[in-house]
Amino acid sequence: MAAARWIQSLSSADHPQRRSFERPDHPMPSPIGPDFHYHIRIASEPSISPDGASVLYTVGRFERDKPTELKDVWLQSLAADGHDAEAELLFETAEHPAWSPDGTQIAVLKPDSQGIKQIWLGSPGSENLKQLTTHSGAVDTFSWSPSGDQIAYRADVPSAHANDSDDPAPRSTRSIRYRQDGFGWRGDDYRQLFVLDVKTGMTRQLTDEDAEHGPPAWSPDGTRIAFLSDRGPFRDTTLRNEVYVASVETGKAERWSGGLYMSDAVTWSPDGQQIAVIGAEQVEQVGGYGLICQGWIYVLEPGSYPRRITDDSIRPVSGPNIPLGAGTPQMHWDTPGEIFFIADSRGESFVCSANPEDRSIRRITLGDEQITGWDIASGHSTAVTASATLDNTGELYVIDTHQGERSQLTHLNDEYFAEHPPAKLERFEAKSEGQSVDVRVWLPPDFDEDRQYPVLLDVHGGPHSNFYSAFYPVHQVGATNGYIVVAPNPRGSSSYGLDFATAVHGDWGGGDYVDVMAALSAVLRKPYADESRLVMHGSSYGGYMASWAVGHSERFKAAVIGAPVTDLPSFYGTSDIGVPFSEVQFGGGRNDNLPWYVRHSPITYAASVDTPVLLIHGEDDDRVLIEQSEQYFVALKRAGKTVEFVRMPQTSHGIFRAKHGPIREQYFTRMLGWFERFLNQPPDFTR
Repeated sequence: MAAARWIQSLSSADHPQRRSFERPDHPMPSPIGPDFHYHIRIASEPSISPDGASVLYTVGRFERDKPTELKDVWLQSLAADGHDAEAELLFETAEHPAWSPDGTQIAVLKPDSQGIKQIWLGSPGSENLKQLTTHSGAVDTFSWSPSGDQIAYRADVPSAHANDSDDPAPRSTRSIRYRQDGFGWRGDDYRQLFVLDVKTGMTRQLTDEDAEHGPPAWSPDGTRIAFLSDRGPFRDTTLRNEVYVASVETGKAERWSGGLYMSDAVTWSPDGQQIAVIGAEQVEQVGGYGLICQGWIYVLEPGSYPRRITDDSIRPVSGPNIPLGAGTPQMHWDTPGEIFFIADSRGESFVCSANPEDRSIRRITLGDEQITGWDIASGHSTAVTASATLDNTGELYVIDTHQGERSQLTHLNDEYFAEHPPAKLERFEAKSEGQSVDVRVWLPPDFDEDRQYPVLLDVHGGPHSNFYSAFYPVHQVGATNGYIVVAPNPRGSSSYGLDFATAVHGDWGGGDYVDVMAALSAVLRKPYADESRLVMHGSSYGGYMASWAVGHSERFKAAVIGAPVTDLPSFYGTSDIGVPFSEVQFGGGRNDNLPWYVRHSPITYAASVDTPVLLIHGEDDDRVLIEQSEQYFVALKRAGKTVEFVRMPQTSHGIFRAKHGPIREQYFTRMLGWFERFLNQPPDFTR
């Protein structure tokens, strides 16, 4: 089917005659089951050698006899005939590999005997590693100096009042930001920057303010380090940060980012006179919690207002800004006139370059992927990306930056996906209140127009996230188990420009809900979509939308709702980002706008829910506390509704990306089981 056949408005004709669903006589392809993460490996964090001949990367995997994900560092040739070369396992239980500037040494992050991540040093020809740091708090990011004799890094520094014993002790805080999802209690703990002499092992602390400090970026001459910091009186009620430049010798820092509200992905110009960042000028532009909403590339120079060089047609990809991310996709500005970076546009990722002088933008690759990490070789003729594509996930790809051609370097999951074919993608635009909504529909791999399928509507988180034209677990598990999966990017989604992303501010449950239902209605007009077997899934903001939808529609036969925001007033005071996030997203603080908060809370409409609801929530979730599901569960039970509540232990906000393999499997098993129970559509994921 051509995509054009899918473009239609809400005024299209009524549903045509539908046919009943019957399993075919021939065997169906083996579905991607709830335990798929035990059968695949994920490549990430590519680091190209200085001579451009090879690439280091991290491979993550789950094993059934291990509770959490395992990561190892591998090495593979990038030579013309090296795409089929066998990869070499270098270091076990290690990650974040980085070459020294001369290519003779490799630094990695690896847990010490206490399980705390430290910097270790090795070489390409040896499996032995030497531990360089011995912090009581974890190191999470580092950077080699241009000369290779020093490493700047960030480490967590526990406060003097931290309790190291197993005995219970009171904990007090004077800050609203006293905890963080995925880390728990923070209190007066902060991430600080350090400089390590590689030869002597001597370490000195570069920052000491009561604030979080971002990844270090060395100046080309090695005398200065640029970094992010949220220091200042605003840090308790906003997520604002600033760019600082510190002298390596004295530690004295100067602010460079005057005029920007938030920045990320700091990189120096080749002459060391300027800095490029991904940033935004106002809190409204970043949605109250990070550059995932929309960002632009700015050039910073002391004494000058930041100069923006990209437009709204792309969203340069930044890292998690809560507080200051360690896994930021890098920008590269090694030669004058061209800054290389990763950007999203309309739910696709691209390798791009921008000219800081004439502000021209070049899209080097063609999209149809989600790029999660990358590196570019010296000379910029070759890049390596870690990507999820339409039919694969977690592989490395080699990019010819002149021609834009992409070739697959690693083949970690070919065998699994040959036996478990991924879903097929169709993409269309739905008309909603006069605007277009980009919608992806994932079809079973053996899709047949003459059959009829149950329909699964999924809504992404954020709200400033988006669904990509790439492998996504919920969609693949759902579609390969016999569902048509509808995945819209409603207003609020990122990568469609600032106006579209911020249209959800002050309107949760309004236009965004209209967009979601418009996308669903467009699909349900197809003869192979069975409206009588319609289910819904969503997590985080998607959980908000799912709980909102079942309170405002009777058309869903079952809903699986993960980590939902259901009660906006209590979310404001309990989430680790509740204050800065809510005051932008909900049009003001709780006390200033309480009637709006109540009116737009799904829990307000619990009595109207007729859909059987399965709630799944992590007990260690600090982003959307489990009390949101607890309250909604009680409200539904008290109203006599069909509801079940699953609590996932030792699990934070990203439930189906949980650190524990069994939790991931349980999430999808329970999702499919709940749908089966109310649709009588048994999933067959055992073959």
